[in-house]
Amino acid sequence: MARTALVIGGSGPTGPHIVEGLRERGYRVSVLNRGVHPYPFPDDVERLVGDPHFAEPLEAALNGRNFDVTVATYGRLRVTSQVMKGRTGHFIAVGGTVAYRGFVDPRENFPTGMLVPVPEHAPLAGEGDHEFERQVARAEAALFDAQPGATLFRYPYVYGPRQVTPREWSLVRRVLDGRRAIVVMHGGMTLFSHIYSENAAHALLLAVDRPEVAAGKAYNCADDQQVDQRQLIEIGTRALGVGMELISIPEVEQAQRALIQPVPYHFLGDVTAIRTDLGYRDLVPAPEAIARTVLWYRDNPLEYGGEYEQRRKDVFDYEAEDKLIAIWRDYVAAVEAVEFRALHENYAHHPYAHPKAHRQGRDEKGR
Repeated sequence: MARTALVIGGSGPTGPHIVEGLRERGYRVSVLNRGVHPYPFPDDVERLVGDPHFAEPLEAALNGRNFDVTVATYGRLRVTSQVMKGRTGHFIAVGGTVAYRGFVDPRENFPTGMLVPVPEHAPLAGEGDHEFERQVARAEAALFDAQPGATLFRYPYVYGPRQVTPREWSLVRRVLDGRRAIVVMHGGMTLFSHIYSENAAHALLLAVDRPEVAAGKAYNCADDQQVDQRQLIEIGTRALGVGMELISIPEVEQAQRALIQPVPYHFLGDVTAIRTDLGYRDLVPAPEAIARTVLWYRDNPLEYGGEYEQRRKDVFDYEAEDKLIAIWRDYVAAVEAVEFRALHENYAHHPYAHPKAHRQGRDEKGR
C-alpha cells in the first residue's frame, strides 16, 4: 500500500515541486488549501479544501484521516501541528527567519542588526521584541510542543514563479516600461538571504528522505551562493538584454518607496546544519535561478496595478524617481568638484616594499 502524504498549501512557489518530489518517492499525495489559488496538479493528486488557519474547518476537511508525512507550508503552525497531533508520522513545517530577534527591528540587538551568518541557535524573539517576530517564535514553540519529532525549515525570501510579492517584478516592469536607471539603497550592497523555489523544495524533501536525522530540528535554508541587490540587478538585466544604471541613495524612509528591496541591513542565515545533516546542495545555482525567474515574469507579467503588484508595495512612481535621480546627479557633480590636497610625495600605490634589486634598508621608493 502506498505511503500517504498531506501537503498543506501547495499552490505557491515551492508547492508544485514538493508535490512532485513526493510523487516521485512513491507517496499518494493530498493537497489541502483554501482553494483560492488552484494549481493544475496531476489527476492522482487529491484536492482538499479547508482553512488551515483555524482548527474546526481544518478538522472538517481532514475528516479524521491520518497521513504518513505531513508538510505544512501554509496556515497557522500552532493550528496545523495541533490538529495533526497523533495523526501523522513525520510533521515537516515551514516557518520563517523572521523569528530571530532583530530581524524586523535591528535595534533589538547590539551591535545594531544581526551578526552574520545567523545560526539556528541565535536568539529568537522574546518579551519586548517586535510583535511579528514574537508571533513567529511562539508558533515555533507551539509546533515542537505538539510535534516533538517535527522538522522546521526557516525559509528566507523564496523567489521564483508564482510568488505573491515577486521582487523581480519591480525590476522587470521597469525594464518593460523603458526605464534604464533604478534607485537602490547604499549602492545596492545589502545582502539578504534568499532561496530559489526549486532549491527550497529540494531542501524540505531531504527531510522526507532522512526523517531519523531531521526529527526535532530547525534548519535555516538559503541558496549556496547569495547575491546582493546590485548583483541581482546585473543578472536580471543581462537576462533581459538591457543595461541599467544604479542610483544610490542613503537610508531615507520617504525614498524607500522607490526601492525594489528597502531593507537597509544584512541578514545571512548560516546553512551549515542543513548541508552537514542532510547533504543539501543547490539544484539550481543562484545566477541561473535569478535569470530564470526574471524571464518568467517577463513572459508572465503581472497585471499593472493589480492585486499582486499592489502586494509588492511598489508604486512605480517614475516622476518621483526622476526627481531622486536628478538630486543624485547634482550630488555626484558637487562631490566631484571638491578638491583635496595633493598626495604625499612618496605616496606609493602599494604600501609594502617591492625593491627592484637587493639592497640594505629601504627600497627605491623609501618603503
